[in-house]
Amino acid sequence: MDFRDTPEGAEYRKKARAFLEQHAQLEPPDSGRGYRDGNDDPAALERAREWQRIKADAGYAGITWPREYAGQGGTTLEQIIYEQEEAQFDIPRGNFFYIGLGWAMPTLFQWSNKEEILKHAGKVLRGDEIWCQLFSEPAGGSDLAALRTKAVRDGDDWIINGQKIWTSGGQYSDFGILVARNDTTQAKHKGLTCFILDMKSPGVEVRPIRQMSGDSHFNEVFFDNVRIPDSRRLGEVGDGWKVAMTTLMNERYNLVELVPPDFEQIFHLAQNTVLESGPALDDPAIREKLADLYCRAQGMTYTNFRTMSALSQGKTPGPEVSIGKLVNSGRLQESADLGSDLFEQSGMLMEEDMPMRALFQRAYLYSPGWRLGGGTDEILRNTIAERVLGLPQDVRLDKGVAFKDIPTGPTGN
Repeated sequence: MDFRDTPEGAEYRKKARAFLEQHAQLEPPDSGRGYRDGNDDPAALERAREWQRIKADAGYAGITWPREYAGQGGTTLEQIIYEQEEAQFDIPRGNFFYIGLGWAMPTLFQWSNKEEILKHAGKVLRGDEIWCQLFSEPAGGSDLAALRTKAVRDGDDWIINGQKIWTSGGQYSDFGILVARNDTTQAKHKGLTCFILDMKSPGVEVRPIRQMSGDSHFNEVFFDNVRIPDSRRLGEVGDGWKVAMTTLMNERYNLVELVPPDFEQIFHLAQNTVLESGPALDDPAIREKLADLYCRAQGMTYTNFRTMSALSQGKTPGPEVSIGKLVNSGRLQESADLGSDLFEQSGMLMEEDMPMRALFQRAYLYSPGWRLGGGTDEILRNTIAERVLGLPQDVRLDKGVAFKDIPTGPTGN
């Protein structure tokens, strides 16, 4: 493993750093920056759009996208380098565009037609168009292949009926990638088809879900005889599982990032906190927890270096993507837990005038969702066990059974 930038990577990092220093300020460790800061602020979207346009004009948006689709034709390594540098600066956040940029458009590049891609690429790149992912359903849990939303062909259109849930950013999205079941006579991983859905189509209803953090990042989405032109189908009829896996692999890769609060933030809090027993850093139990969090953070850093090393050699990253997401989810929750504990009696106060803008309290409340999005801990452990360690697959009684014949309900009828 080589931790050093290649000469080309070092030059790219230098240019990216110069751009960021020209347009933004370094972020102090006590800023209280969180993962979804600003999502519910009415002015946050326009601030995020302004920053996205600045990035696009400078060539730091769509770094890996093909040039024919308004991208830079760059490498994944360049994308990682830029993101590493940007993470150190105080810029508008809110995560409005990450699904469109990192998951949706790469899926379109592989499965859609050129005309459809060109309709969206430039708008997504500049933040003028927001996308969501319409996969999860109430009855499916972590089993995406158990979805029940129906797609019925009607001439040149498809008619969609059903429901999705936990749709991130659905309330402000313009388009979404939808997977639905077009054939119940096939096994559950077959008979699925993916589409591009205009979220403003008649029959689409979005209901924000109020979360315990106070935010409404997730949504329920209902479809009542929604029509989608066949020209907006992704892949062939019945290729929905393959298309969905393309999107999910991009999702998990993007979810490996170290989500705030990071180690520097929790250590800064401990350095500046005095408990009834004295300075927090003098408490052996707290020092032990900090040491554990430091080891996890370093493990994540070096795992990411492994990915960067593979990319710099023209290789495809391996199973560290699933491992990284699994470890990162637990690290986030434990960091938030420790930070909240350090505030003692005020550990659950969420006011903005709390130290570090109540970062740890907010993170503690949104961290369970992080352990679900992009695959639950259990799903990731199965993936690692089966595809990395080569262990036998779980017994599946529904394997090869037509979806319409799979028993449902508590009685199995």
